[in-house]
Amino acid sequence: MHWLIFLIILAVFFIGTNIVIVPQAKAYTIERLGAYKVTWETGLHVKIPLFEKIAKKVSLKEQVADFPPQPVITADNVTMQIDTVIYFQITDAKLYTYGIENPMSAIENLTATTLRNIIGDLELDQTLTSRDIINTKMRTILDEATDPWGIKVNRVELKNIIPPREIQESMEKQMKAERERRESILVAEGKKQSSILVAQGEKEAMVLRADAKRLSQIKEAQGEAEALTTVQKALADSIEFLNKAAPNDDVIRLKALEAFAKVADGKATKIIIPSEIQGFAGLATSFKALVENDDIVTE
Repeated sequence: MHWLIFLIILAVFFIGTNIVIVPQAKAYTIERLGAYKVTWETGLHVKIPLFEKIAKKVSLKEQVADFPPQPVITADNVTMQIDTVIYFQITDAKLYTYGIENPMSAIENLTATTLRNIIGDLELDQTLTSRDIINTKMRTILDEATDPWGIKVNRVELKNIIPPREIQESMEKQMKAERERRESILVAEGKKQSSILVAQGEKEAMVLRADAKRLSQIKEAQGEAEALTTVQKALADSIEFLNKAAPNDDVIRLKALEAFAKVADGKATKIIIPSEIQGFAGLATSFKALVENDDIVTE
């Protein structure tokens, strides 16, 4: 009875240890009697005790490999350090298991040799400005080379490009000189624009001053013309008043001339006295002073 229980427990143990659950994004390669038998994918599987074993557990997720800096020489004989990052994914667990010994070391060495070959055809300036081209070439070459190993290279990135110290100092001086050149150009452009704006402002100011002077002269001429018109009208009114008044009434004549002189005072630069009223000049001292003024002439 005890032997039966022992055998049952032993059978359950063997069965339990040979039931295998493969998790998501994993693949197991199975060998039977030392030879490859099958690849288990996600799910429940049963392994034959003593005859089958799990040769390798493979992750199918995308992986990242960061390789240390590698010394490379450019076409113009500049030695620099470049480190790369590889993004890859295992697509065939069987090829990955049996295709090559130590796949990660193989990828690292292949990356280093490929990088040296590509950089050897480029000069320093091209290397610094052609990262995308280098990344694309390396990805294509590595993807073709690793395909027999069941590996797909998705991306290759140049992480750092480290030129020699003297090259870095030279590049810094070159960048400083370029920045100073751009600054000089910007300053010159600013001065040019400022001079143009000042000249335009002076031109517009001269035009405005000329327009203002012209309008002032026009207004002054209009004012003089209006003043002269007022004086002439006053003179005509005076003559009309004298004609209507008694010809021999000196008081009326004098009052009319005084009224005319008051209207004409300060409103015209030159007043012409008609000949028919020149004889009235001696009637009063106030009118005599008006007649003797240089701005008043007689016909």
